[in-house]
Amino acid sequence: MSEREVRLWPEFVKALKQEVVPALGCTEPISLALAAALATRELGKAPERIDAWVSANLMKNGMGVTVPGTGTVGLPIAAAVGALGGDPDAKLEVLKTLTVEQVAAGKQMLADGKVKLGVAAVPNILYAEACVWHGDECARVAIADAHTNVIKIELNGEVKLKREAADAKPVETYDLGDATARDVYEFAMRAPLDSIAFIHDAAVLNSALADEGMSGKYGLHIGATLQRQIEAGLLSEGLLSNILTRTTAASDARMGGATLPAMSNSGSGNQGIAATMPVVAVAEHVKADKETLIRALALSHLIAVYIHTRLPKLSALCAVTTASMGAAAGMAQLLNGGYPAVSMAISSMIGDLAGMICDGASNSCAMKVSTSAGSGYKAVLMALDGTRVTGNEGIVAHDVDVSIANLGKLATQGMAQTDTQILQIMMDKR
Repeated sequence: MSEREVRLWPEFVKALKQEVVPALGCTEPISLALAAALATRELGKAPERIDAWVSANLMKNGMGVTVPGTGTVGLPIAAAVGALGGDPDAKLEVLKTLTVEQVAAGKQMLADGKVKLGVAAVPNILYAEACVWHGDECARVAIADAHTNVIKIELNGEVKLKREAADAKPVETYDLGDATARDVYEFAMRAPLDSIAFIHDAAVLNSALADEGMSGKYGLHIGATLQRQIEAGLLSEGLLSNILTRTTAASDARMGGATLPAMSNSGSGNQGIAATMPVVAVAEHVKADKETLIRALALSHLIAVYIHTRLPKLSALCAVTTASMGAAAGMAQLLNGGYPAVSMAISSMIGDLAGMICDGASNSCAMKVSTSAGSGYKAVLMALDGTRVTGNEGIVAHDVDVSIANLGKLATQGMAQTDTQILQIMMDKR
């Protein structure tokens, strides 16, 4: 191993282990549910009412999504069931043990006007705070900057924990530093298999979501609809159709409230699905063995993380697009394109999808997942034919890492006002 590999490869493993984790439900309302569950544990009594505050970006991403096991949309129900039945030790799977009775009690709290929700005046892009009450007693927990990053705990005004968001992040945080897409590729192809074998769980969890979504019971049931149109002869059956139906069906199930976990990426289940299911579909098509699938998944998920480190945690740019750039890398490798096809496909996708906005988590996210998966496969086919969006066009540069940096600048600097306008439009609809 080179000195560079000795330095970077442990960071890549830490990045995968920190950013690719199971999550039940959309991670923004889940973050508020976790804050409420932690506050209830601190209170030590059954909550009677809840006050909650979230950042503007978290409000945007939590307004329109179904909370798993509840059949109900939005942040208030997440706070209620998190407080009444959440497992405070389960992190992003905080709602995995909900009972029918707890869900009913949470809905009753909403009906009785016992859950208040507001936008917090905080600089954090990601922020969730819950204050649970029993009589005059209250416990307060705040999470910031990462979905499970607790920065404040108070009980009846007494501060039990308070720290800066940066100080509260996991000890094992990673630093990708001067890593490049080529570094990521070499790691995924050559790292000891036992150091990345855990990534196979992404295929297991997200495939189960896809199977559930194909039932047609969830969200906009786009995956099931596409399958019906194949059977009706309105769409052709083939690898592209399989990529679209299975990837979209997993997103249908997740956004429609299925009580199955997704393997997330960078704090998002949809990003995890987008980075996983196209790779799984292509691996099955080419009859790849388990090691080849694991390495393609590691490449996909780590490219997605690498790109996302150049972006804000939440922004006006739909990050399913960047996760799908990871999937394009994985698909290109499975189809024997090597690193040249990987870099070409990512560049083409930046030229294709850079303008897709995030207008909050909702059932329609599955449409964006479908679009991004299709763009990824199209970009791979172009790359295998030696074609890409060149550095002479738009924000795309000749070098893939510069293209990724340009996309980061667009999301961080150029789309800030777009994000504000999106939220204002959404709030005006209420």
